[in-house]
Amino acid sequence: MNALTETQHTILALIADRIAVEGMPPSQTEIARAMGFSGVRAAQYHLEALEQAGAIERLPGKARGLRVTSSGVAMLGGDDDGGDGVDAAVDSAAIRAREEDALLLPVLGRVAAGAPIGADPNVGEHVLLDRNIFFPSPDYMLKVQGDSMRDEGIFDGDLIGVHRTPEARSGEIVVARIDDEITVKLLKIGKDRIRLLPRNPDYQPIEVTPDQDFSIEGLYCGLVRRGR
Repeated sequence: MNALTETQHTILALIADRIAVEGMPPSQTEIARAMGFSGVRAAQYHLEALEQAGAIERLPGKARGLRVTSSGVAMLGGDDDGGDGVDAAVDSAAIRAREEDALLLPVLGRVAAGAPIGADPNVGEHVLLDRNIFFPSPDYMLKVQGDSMRDEGIFDGDLIGVHRTPEARSGEIVVARIDDEITVKLLKIGKDRIRLLPRNPDYQPIEVTPDQDFSIEGLYCGLVRRGR
């Protein structure tokens, strides 16, 4: 059994959920939109990989002709009951909302709301969220560590949505990379300097020096707070 990438696992869970909830799988266009792909070719690539791994069957001559196999159920952590495997796949996928109203986003690691912390690129989980609580639309989530953005309502343990972009305007809240560390702060661009400002008086601004490797990773676009 071939191991799936995190993206392929997410697509497999999305397919299983849509079959159970709506009686049919998503189209390639819907998969591309849900995953944030720029076109359907990326969706086709991952569907081909899922088929090669034995997780799905593609039914020739049928629109939306996708079926989750018993191997696919096992990859999602479910138990095969000898049928089409959809119910078990949905139980393990934990996805319960229509794709048109929701975003399925990876949690890519941690971001500092305090002193910058080292990047943590591992995908630990995925979350299904209402797309209407974010603007602009996020590409991924990060878990906040620290309370330097407290006065913006961003607290330790929150999940923040990040819209991936290398550009930002002064006054926007950004996820920034300084050398090999990432942080979330208020961006201030002056005539001869860039500062990253906390929103908590207990913390000092971060002055970006010319010798540092600085880049904007994305824009803050909303948050979710769980278990509080």
